[in-house]
Formats: sequence, structure tokens, C-alpha cells
Amino acid sequence: MPHTLSLADIPIGASVRIAEILTPGSNRRRLLDLGLVPGARVDIIRRSPSGNPTAYLVKGTVIALRNEDAAQILVDTMQFDFP
Repeated sequence: MPHTLSLADIPIGASVRIAEILTPGSNRRRLLDLGLVPGARVDIIRRSPSGNPTAYLVKGTVIALRNEDAAQILVDTMQFDFP
């Protein structure tokens, strides 16, 4: 996928669409259950003062993900929205 970045690399205030989830097994299932499915819109809301975790808005719900989990989620860079 030539136009993808990990969710962990996206700046605060951006909105993106999920392209692919790379993590396998039960962690993948957890992410899918949270609404992080391909095509879903994700708004990056804020990062903690230490930079980890980051808060994301997904389908009307705010969730926090550690950077190592967000790094396993690829997003389409051609669909950036900035406020």
C-alpha cells in the first residue's frame, strides 16, 4: 500500500480512514470489536503528556490506544482531513 502510514504517525486533529490492521490473534479481534475496521473514520483527539497513549474518536466513542497498538493499524494518507 503506497499511501499508508500507521495510526501512531498521524498528527492530532487529523481524521483518517483505516486501510488495514496488521496485528494478529486476540489483539486484532479486540481492535475490530472497538470499531477499528477497514474503512472506518478515526479522529485523532489528543495524546497524553508523555505521548502514550493517544485518544481516538471511533464511531462516536473515544478510545485510548498505546502507540505499539496504533502502529499496527495502517491508514490511508490520501484521505487526511484537517480541521
